[in-house]
Amino acid sequence: METFDPAELPELLKLYYRRLFPYAQYYRWLNYGGVIKNYFQHREFSFTLKDDIYIRYQSFNNQSDLEKEMQKMNPYKIDIGAVYSHRPNQHNTVKLGAFQAQEKELVFDIDMTDYDDVRRCCSSADICSKCWTLMTMAIRIIDRALKEDFGFKHRLWVYSGRRGVHCWVCDESVRKLSSAVRSGIVEYLSLVKGGQDVKKKVHLSEKIHPFVSKSINIIKKYFEEYALVDQDILQNKESWDKILALVPETIHEKLQQNFQKCHNSLQRWEYLKQGINCQDNTKNDKCGPWLEWEIMLQYCFPRLDINVSKGINHLLKSPFSVHPKTGRISVPIDLQKVDQFDPFTVPTISSICRELDAISINDEGREGNEAESDIKHRTRDYKKTSLAPYIKVFEQFLENLDKSRKGELLKKSDLQKDF
Repeated sequence: METFDPAELPELLKLYYRRLFPYAQYYRWLNYGGVIKNYFQHREFSFTLKDDIYIRYQSFNNQSDLEKEMQKMNPYKIDIGAVYSHRPNQHNTVKLGAFQAQEKELVFDIDMTDYDDVRRCCSSADICSKCWTLMTMAIRIIDRALKEDFGFKHRLWVYSGRRGVHCWVCDESVRKLSSAVRSGIVEYLSLVKGGQDVKKKVHLSEKIHPFVSKSINIIKKYFEEYALVDQDILQNKESWDKILALVPETIHEKLQQNFQKCHNSLQRWEYLKQGINCQDNTKNDKCGPWLEWEIMLQYCFPRLDINVSKGINHLLKSPFSVHPKTGRISVPIDLQKVDQFDPFTVPTISSICRELDAISINDEGREGNEAESDIKHRTRDYKKTSLAPYIKVFEQFLENLDKSRKGELLKKSDLQKDF
């Protein structure tokens, strides 16, 4: 695994912002084709500088202004906020109450620390390959719902750089949604409810909503390997008592006896399914297959930070920001390869800067032999590093946004002619 020394961060960031940050694509995204006047200029950026100096309400005229300021300020973290009624850097000059957040992408923040009550391998900010499956399931479940249940087309999934993932839904109609509608969407996508003191956090009725059944079908593909093998959720009495707390007390004693006869979580899970689905229990409606699903959902279903999604003026860490603790770049995730995504192979700022140094030395050796006309064929620096495939994912996302915009413009022009 790539080692990262935080003491080197200031110098590495200078090189990153000077030669590796994908400014053109980044501006192309947040300018949304320049269709709406001042859209980019009214966007809030927030920079966290060295020693946790935090600067809000930054805004820029264009790509060039953004580049210059990032190279000058050398931010340790970049957050993106809303598009406001006025330029954020002039918010102090606006009449009180007139400065309002008007638009923003619908965003989701899923953090591994919210699963600490159900993962056994790690806790707090730590992650490993055994618990990363939780993020894989979260992306699959939420993305399917955003696409199929809501019809949202432009969804950008991004690794946070440490222990979680973010999603940016960028459709034009979505960016205009009110806080109330955003709250409704995130409420629809939330099944695990209750704080640390609440033992049973998922309650299903006999009538299962299609969103729930489709989510369970996704979880089923991962459950055995993730929960019963990697997490070993029924390994010993301490762990299986947590699961027994989620089923009716009438079957506790029988399950306890059977669990002691078994050798592993796989066998105990089979006994549990038999115990909660048997004919004797279903007569009183306290047991049934939904009890099994409630456990699966409590242990595997995505846990969203509701406040991040519902507030239009809420900030979220920017794609291609560097995580100051791990040095990892916050990179887009290819939805076609979600199962293959490995947070531990994501490039760190140290690794790509080293790659760039090696390329620069090679280029110096070749410089004397290079004809003047070849200079224009040189690729951007990031294309020569391990950051390239992630920028390609981002570019594909931007291509789809452009196509959609052109389609909408054609539709509008056709409607105007239709008289």
